[in-house]
Amino acid sequence: MELVTNIQERKILAMSIISHNWDNENRFSSTVDNFFKEHHIGALMKQSNFYKEKGISCLLVFKLLFTLVFTGKNLFRTIEAQNTALPFAKDVAYRFLNSVHYHWQRFLMLLASSIIRNKLVDLTSDDRVNVLIVDDSIYSRNRSKVVELLSRVKDHVSQKYVKGFRLLTLGWSDGNTFIPLGFNLLSAQTSKNMLHPMNDEIDKRSIGYKRRLSSLNKETDAMIDLLKQAVENGVPAKYVLFDSWFTYPGILKKILGLNLHSIAMVKAMKKVYYNFQGTKMNLQSIYSSIKKKRGKAKILSSVVVCIGTDEDGNEIQAKIVFVKDRNRSRNWLALISTDVTLSDEEIIRIYGKRWDIEIFFKICKSYLNLAKEFQGRSYDSMVAHTTIVFARYIMLAVENRNNKDLRTIGGLFYLCCDELQDIKFLEALQLLIDALKTALSEKLMLSKEAISEFLDHFMSCLPTFIREKLALCSCES
Repeated sequence: MELVTNIQERKILAMSIISHNWDNENRFSSTVDNFFKEHHIGALMKQSNFYKEKGISCLLVFKLLFTLVFTGKNLFRTIEAQNTALPFAKDVAYRFLNSVHYHWQRFLMLLASSIIRNKLVDLTSDDRVNVLIVDDSIYSRNRSKVVELLSRVKDHVSQKYVKGFRLLTLGWSDGNTFIPLGFNLLSAQTSKNMLHPMNDEIDKRSIGYKRRLSSLNKETDAMIDLLKQAVENGVPAKYVLFDSWFTYPGILKKILGLNLHSIAMVKAMKKVYYNFQGTKMNLQSIYSSIKKKRGKAKILSSVVVCIGTDEDGNEIQAKIVFVKDRNRSRNWLALISTDVTLSDEEIIRIYGKRWDIEIFFKICKSYLNLAKEFQGRSYDSMVAHTTIVFARYIMLAVENRNNKDLRTIGGLFYLCCDELQDIKFLEALQLLIDALKTALSEKLMLSKEAISEFLDHFMSCLPTFIREKLALCSCES
């Protein structure tokens, strides 16, 4: 009697595991399928020069690589796993990642701009300000030696040089949702800091060769190129936010030429001058010459300066707002805006949205395996990997916006991972088959031949997707 009870408990447990994991796998698969279908991922890939060289479609390979991070395994472990029935070998994945013909950056821009225009803009009220945000982060490859275009770059957080790239990123935000639009993995411009050269065998007519050339651009030139792409793709935004590394009068004038205003932090550089009250002065001199508010005022003062002239010879004005900062030695910070009609408070409020891109970098590095998942040596593979990571973030950001709740992007990531439990569906089926065999043998005293005959009939009555799993379990047992 006790044996029968244990068998029944095992069967109940197995059915519970199967039901729970099957529902989770279906739910996660449905989330990814809906995202790919709703946003026409296959069509966007075709517009970006993705085509299959052999039998496996690019969309299928991309989709499997896209979901890889949520399984807790890397590509090698997934392919080597005996219970994983991938429809392609590892060489297919590596050819896909290393292709010089796929335009990954165009694909990301098309995907992001389409989601912003067709989905997110309608969810944002007209009185909210949409902004573009530019910032860079370290794409570390510290253990690498022969990675293409590998360079020594300075990490401004640790104030040390590391091996890797500068990941210059352009994103869009409405204050609620951040969407990455484009990026450029920047290498060193000097041979002194470049540790490994470009592959000189790349076809100079290919997309891969052109993106290698763009990786050698200055950060400011690369930023303007990304902004031009966003404008050409109709991304709705009025202001561009960035920190002091990009704030120069010439850059502000170029951004105005794209019909965009800038709001940025200003660094007190001795040789960068502004025309204030008819005199060329640097930022420190302007601050010293103006009257500041006394007491506990957070906004110390603001002035209007001239940063140059346009094509018609008219002055281009900008407002500089000085803000108290107790965390620094000089006790003040400065923000500049080319839209002089904004109030001081509004300039500070809008610039606060720049923090969205810092959260984005944190999520990509801590949760989505940026610069950790694929350790390819070609520049193309790193661009492909970065695009896949950014596309995952876009899916999570859209899901977060759709849910209209307070869950963070990191929370959504763990929710997706939880939907792919450690106890696989196949393992639960194996447990169920074992319990069923034991019950038939011990309770009904059936022979092995009779049990096999019964199982064959039982499986023939089940749906195809379960029958295939049960057949595999029966063979392994």
